Amino acid sequence: MTAATLFRAPEFSLRWFPVWRRNLLVWRKLAIASVLGNIADPLLYMLALGYGIGAFIPEVGGMTYIAFIGTGMVCQSAMFTASFEGMYSAFSRMFVQRTWDAIINAPLSLDDVLFAEWIWCATKSVMSTAAILVVIMLLGYGHSAYTLWILPLGFLIGLTFGALGLIMTALAQGYDFFTYFFTLVLTPQLLLSGVFFPVAQMPIPLQAVAGLLPLKHAIDIARPLLMGQVPTAVLFHLGVLVVSACAAYFVALVLSRRRLLK
Repeated sequence: MTAATLFRAPEFSLRWFPVWRRNLLVWRKLAIASVLGNIADPLLYMLALGYGIGAFIPEVGGMTYIAFIGTGMVCQSAMFTASFEGMYSAFSRMFVQRTWDAIINAPLSLDDVLFAEWIWCATKSVMSTAAILVVIMLLGYGHSAYTLWILPLGFLIGLTFGALGLIMTALAQGYDFFTYFFTLVLTPQLLLSGVFFPVAQMPIPLQAVAGLLPLKHAIDIARPLLMGQVPTAVLFHLGVLVVSACAAYFVALVLSRRRLLK
């Protein structure tokens, strides 16, 4: 494959939709287990830490600690859901089940398949975001119209981390390879982006590192929305997420072409 073919611009068409719909139909067979699996971990973190540590901390950033950590859990859940879907599920369809090979032998291209996988990752993120958001609202927080904007934010988080997951899928030779991504990418996002405590309390060098993490920018948008406020510098935060998502998707597409279109 020539460099011009490898690095050509993504081809967009409506042919991605049947692939997305196929993933949805397969997911519906295991929907209950999938939803419970996606929300159980962040929900336990939110309730245990929110009420446990929250008993010692009256407020953080003008909100109760359970509301503070709940917003972080919404974004964290979207991140992990999209990453898992972009790696384990997509890798199964690409390498183990050979579903991608079967699809691209039909009148569809790899670009259509990968775009559908990308959108599917974001769709799963919205489902996870909505589930956690319902719990937060049942606990008495987020009763503002601004809170609904967290749902499209969850979609954007899904695009960002779904694309990063697809990069790993294009490089992986087995499921064990994904451990590197969880350890070196997702764990720093979880610990340094302000999920559990304000970024402003960290040393200046770590604050600088946090400013480079997409999850931090997502949380900077979500927290004010939960409080019924318009986020400051919202266009900047959105720009970081959009650029990260689009750049990661293009890298995933190039790597997938190199792997599958020989």
